[in-house]
Amino acid sequence: MAAVEIQASPPAADATLGPVRPADRIFTLDMLRGWAILGILAVNAMSFVWPAALEMTTGLPEPWPHSPANILGAWTTDVFFQDKFRSMFSMLFGVSIFLIGGERFDAARGRLLRRRLFWLAVFGLIHGAAFWLGDILLHYAYCALIVMVMRSWKAGRLIWIGGGINLLFGLLSAGAMLGEAAFSGGGPAAAGGDGNPFAVTPEGLAAVIQAYQSGWPAAQIENLKAWAILQSASLVLIPITVSLMLLGLGLFKSGFLTGRSPTWVYLLMLAIGAANLAFFGWYQWIEANAASGEDPTRGLAGVGGSFAPLITLGYASLLILMTRFGLKPLTQVLAPVGRMAFTNYLTQTLIMSTLFYMPWGPHWFGTMGPGALWGVVAAVWIAQLIWSPLWLSVFTMGPLEWVWRCLTYGRMVPLLKTAVA
Repeated sequence: MAAVEIQASPPAADATLGPVRPADRIFTLDMLRGWAILGILAVNAMSFVWPAALEMTTGLPEPWPHSPANILGAWTTDVFFQDKFRSMFSMLFGVSIFLIGGERFDAARGRLLRRRLFWLAVFGLIHGAAFWLGDILLHYAYCALIVMVMRSWKAGRLIWIGGGINLLFGLLSAGAMLGEAAFSGGGPAAAGGDGNPFAVTPEGLAAVIQAYQSGWPAAQIENLKAWAILQSASLVLIPITVSLMLLGLGLFKSGFLTGRSPTWVYLLMLAIGAANLAFFGWYQWIEANAASGEDPTRGLAGVGGSFAPLITLGYASLLILMTRFGLKPLTQVLAPVGRMAFTNYLTQTLIMSTLFYMPWGPHWFGTMGPGALWGVVAAVWIAQLIWSPLWLSVFTMGPLEWVWRCLTYGRMVPLLKTAVA
């Protein structure tokens, strides 16, 4: 997922924008974006290793051993990462729409924002069709076209509408989980499609894995087919993504995402998020240790997972409180990663696709369970935590941020720090 370069105050309509000066940056936004870009890799990793159909097909047995390491690895991803970091990215993207586009009446800034979103969509098309089926850049680009017409709303309106829509979808999801569990009686579900375009049989899954392992062009064709289906399916997520963007913009305008809210607000959100996380973690652990396809929690694990944005806000509150109360050195390491979020997101794809299915890599696709995969994720995290500050010690922004900015403004902008006046 991408996040844009955010400025402390929107640029003037006639400004010739170059690099964002350090004094103009908002530390909490960079920090939260860095946290999000690292966390999203933990969620995306499985889709680089296994076909999307594995997660989408009900009742399909897991192709890796039901070992303690794999159980713990999958549980960790589901409880602490799944949907929490997508929510964070969507909220931060909502902030960027305002900071780049300004108020709705600003026609010049509006044109700038539309050009920026156009090039984001181009990046997304290339990224998804040529590299990885899970691209979200294109989805963000067209969702942002909806949000941009509401970017001048007041903070309260944005929070109530964005938060209300998300709460409604959470309640609907929770109800669906309880209803499905009641209908199935908690027993194993039969593997089947039920009209799901991703659904496959175990034999079909094996054929997809073999195609990916064979390298180009078979792997490219499989990725392209899955990307096209996933992009069509993502249209149903537009209300959720748009509402998260609205919520994020409202939280920015209210001061929550910039660390200016009262301490009790962050403590309250931290408590709510922690309670949800504890509830979800407990019941998800019970489900994770059950036989494949069974749900002994009778849908309660799904209920806990339906309110991921609450955990997201709990994470944000914790990081902001750490920064406020003397632990900034711990959170500061995330800021450079966040300043290069676009580059780091696409670099994650390059690394993971190279390792698992690109023709120049070792073709590890379909060979690694959730437990072992955490070693790869940790290695990429360490690399990005190291190279981001090193790059920014010399350059003003990430290399792909620079390309995006040049395309947006239709001219070359300074990249070397020494080139900045």
